[in-house]
Amino acid sequence: MATASSIDFVLRPFEGLPGEPDWVALRELVPAATATARTTADHGARDITVTTVLPDGWAALHRADGVVLLALQTVGGSGDPSRDLAAALLEALDSEPGTAIETVGLPEPGPRLQDVLDPTVPFEVTVLDTFGYWIAPDTEMTDDLKHAVEEADAGIIDTKKLPGVEAAYWVRMGAKEFLRWAQPHEEQQVLDALARLHAKRASGFDGSKFIGYFRSTGLVVPVWELARGSEAEDIEAALREFAPSFTAALENTEPLDANERRARAGIVARQVTLR
Repeated sequence: MATASSIDFVLRPFEGLPGEPDWVALRELVPAATATARTTADHGARDITVTTVLPDGWAALHRADGVVLLALQTVGGSGDPSRDLAAALLEALDSEPGTAIETVGLPEPGPRLQDVLDPTVPFEVTVLDTFGYWIAPDTEMTDDLKHAVEEADAGIIDTKKLPGVEAAYWVRMGAKEFLRWAQPHEEQQVLDALARLHAKRASGFDGSKFIGYFRSTGLVVPVWELARGSEAEDIEAALREFAPSFTAALENTEPLDANERRARAGIVARQVTLR
């Protein structure tokens, strides 16, 4: 029987996949979204739909119309989510249409997503405001199905993906709006960059305030609180203007000065680890 120790812990399980920051965002931050992927020729060159979540926490679903969905927000697993997800995906591909893969337990060492998915296919994310995509288009919408989707929809937090930069998500939580921007770089590089900007009082943009960061699946996700009432489209231009200064700070390899080190210490004190 497989045990959690059968598979070594992997800090960045999605490293090497197209759109690693978006994989992390869909696994940890985005309530309802889908993204595109395709298996390699060795695994049938099948188009699949990656999704945030499926009904009842299912790991995957081979929908009645043949579409295969793979859920990222699942409970438990080994030390390598990439291996866990690959196991669920391969089981779904081998199943009959209409089959839900409820759980895969703890798989033995084997192929990871990096071995199963075609790296030339972009990971294109579509943020949604309904889980209606769970249901195949030709499926009769019974009262039970309708209720299940409506109940799930009620828990969706208003979220939008911002164009022009990678893996940046606007979110409204209660009466406040935030930007969560998953970064593809090493943690120390991102923290140094944020410290350089914060020490110069240049870590915000267009009324926004940098408030801290998440550490999630091996990546850093800085968070800004936005001007009250800001819609996603209101910050698109400002974020594009801010991005070059952030990039320059990321590329700066000079040692931090005293002010920057103090800023960095303050930033680290505000971090939260999601997984």
